[in-house]
Amino acid sequence: MDDKIIVSNRDALKAKYGTAGVAKIKQGITDLIAADAKRGIKSRLVYLDDAVAMKSFKGKAVTDPTDARQNKEAIDAIFKAADPDYLLILGAPDIVPHQDMNNPAHTQSDDDPDKFAYGDLPYACDTPYSRDIATFKGPTRVVGRLPDLTRKVGANGKATSPDYLVSLLGFAEKFKSYNAADYGRYFGLSTYSWRKSSELSLTNIFGNSTEISIAPPKGPTHLASVLAPLAHFINCHGGPADPNFYGEKGASQPVSLNSDGIKKRIKPGTVASVECCYGAELYDSITLGLPLPICQQYLIQGAYGYFGSSTIAYGPADGNSAADLITQYFLLAVLGGASLGRAALTARQQFVEQTGELDPVDLKTLGQFSLLGDPSVVPALVPSPTGVPKGVDAEQGERQARQQRRAKLRAVGQMLQESKPTASKKARSVRKSETVRKALSNIAREAGIGTKREFMAFDVKTPRGARPRGSKAVPVASRYYVAVYLPKKDNLRVAAVAKEVSGRIVGYRIYTEK
Repeated sequence: MDDKIIVSNRDALKAKYGTAGVAKIKQGITDLIAADAKRGIKSRLVYLDDAVAMKSFKGKAVTDPTDARQNKEAIDAIFKAADPDYLLILGAPDIVPHQDMNNPAHTQSDDDPDKFAYGDLPYACDTPYSRDIATFKGPTRVVGRLPDLTRKVGANGKATSPDYLVSLLGFAEKFKSYNAADYGRYFGLSTYSWRKSSELSLTNIFGNSTEISIAPPKGPTHLASVLAPLAHFINCHGGPADPNFYGEKGASQPVSLNSDGIKKRIKPGTVASVECCYGAELYDSITLGLPLPICQQYLIQGAYGYFGSSTIAYGPADGNSAADLITQYFLLAVLGGASLGRAALTARQQFVEQTGELDPVDLKTLGQFSLLGDPSVVPALVPSPTGVPKGVDAEQGERQARQQRRAKLRAVGQMLQESKPTASKKARSVRKSETVRKALSNIAREAGIGTKREFMAFDVKTPRGARPRGSKAVPVASRYYVAVYLPKKDNLRVAAVAKEVSGRIVGYRIYTEK
């Protein structure tokens, strides 16, 4: 029985790195597997394009490394046959792709241009391939990704160096857990405009917000001593293919953090939870001639894990919702002693649990956040109140305890899949009552998006398990309305989400682009 399965694509790796490069990567994997064995974890490498290997799992080999469906079905076959405690995806999306989930908040204009909410969420779910994020509201699997550098392979066929990926494998091989107290200090970075939201997040995670850095005036350079804490929480702006994060105060958006500025300043063992737009986008820095993505700059310095978004993320300016919550839940689980992969799974499940229904912004948030890091790494050790029973092998005892945790998490995921209402499908025809029209107009005015802005209507799909027989639960929403607007004056998107129950708007949320 394998505790951890490492998946990659041999032909895709060979196209980037050549035969010699793949051999170096394979040696790094072999060393990681040996180190895992000493930690009591039985690991195995499986190439998704290996027909013989995939046949042993009763699955089909991947013939096109860019095909999201093929990769999802191959990984599903592995889980169905082997049921590993951890799955490590090895490579950037040009080796094993992110899944291409439809963004329900997408519009044809620039209001929300993300057609897809790319991420690894579907790999963490036992439901079949789909582009509907609502299909994956009940994650059950522990999954993480160690990315190499994304690169468009040119016609010249010249191989590049695999050293970046080999280094990441080396960090995973040699990792050592810290005491939980070592993650009690933090580096917190926020825009001035979102300081109240960030202070609330930091207080929820660490019990205080006294160490927060506000941009402006802080940034883009930060002292090594400021970046030294092992826990990082960042709530700033980000952009596509951009090695910078940005602060905000009024109309000013100065750089708050950048890839080159954190070189040699991130301590090995750091865990970062980042709610910036595109904060975990693995863009092709080689072809574009840009510095590494900030997420990959963290990893190459020995950071254990990085939890972030591939596309535009949303959250309120003052309170906590959407991206604020899922990033909080991840760090809280890490501080509680969870492995990186279990922390990501727990964060996703808690995020789904905390709301009555998943509206379109909730769904995009769920789909776009992924873990970069070996999912079996346990950053913070929390002493167990119970020891291994006498006569029980310690390694086997830990394996049994881990499997019990997995069984509980699987039950939670299945419950969420069977019971959580979602709003991912646009309504075909909607007749708004005058009461609803007036409420939407008022919400649009408050959000500053103009009363003529049209709201997209979404029907709510309620599973049978959402209403236990005899239940007197709060009524499920009948419809959600979403309007996304890109003002010309400050170039920051605003999303307004309104909830309708029985012909009346009973609640709303206003988000800003991260």
